[in-house]
Amino acid sequence: MTAADDSSTDPSGTASDGSTRSVEIELKFDADDDTPLPDFTALPGVAMVGVAERRDLDARYYDTAEFSLASAGYALRRRSGGPDAGWHIKGPRIGGGRVEQHWPLGPDPEEPVPDALRAAVSPVTDADLRPIARILNTRTAYALSAEDGGLVAEFVDDRVTATDIRTGAVRRWREWEIELGPAASADPRPFFAEVEEAVRAAGGRAAASASKLARALGY
Repeated sequence: MTAADDSSTDPSGTASDGSTRSVEIELKFDADDDTPLPDFTALPGVAMVGVAERRDLDARYYDTAEFSLASAGYALRRRSGGPDAGWHIKGPRIGGGRVEQHWPLGPDPEEPVPDALRAAVSPVTDADLRPIARILNTRTAYALSAEDGGLVAEFVDDRVTATDIRTGAVRRWREWEIELGPAASADPRPFFAEVEEAVRAAGGRAAASASKLARALGY
């Protein structure tokens, strides 16, 4: 259950508070600065690897002083740049995925957390929400498509600079993510097994942290 499961949703997937909802199923890996990209041309169902698309992302994460959201498995952020710019709430991991809710950005880059998001997390906490981390990410994205053009998955190569706002500590790293698309198989296990093999062959490894936010905060 997500923090906002009490919002009614119309058939298009838009909730009464203006948010949209999706399920994110992905794998994450770490890579060194000079590690070559994996070869994904032999992945099951993948016929084409798209051209590189650069995205400059700027995300600010919010939580209470006691980290109530993180303790309950949630992340709340405002992110600009890329096709899914907006306010996001990611819920706890359930099985292989996480439910993510999305609200559009307001015009002010310094806008406070909107009331709709405060209402969405109110079952978890009604305490003051403050910035806890800022994550700048130079992302290069590649669409992995089926023969008919359907998106099987998106692979992204991230160069991350994260600041822990509590302490001022700055951390930098490179990571890879691959997220399933609408044309993915109903059983992603064979696909992900081939992804892991391709990543290991290129020199990648399992991610050191479960999320960018956790790593930004030193976990």
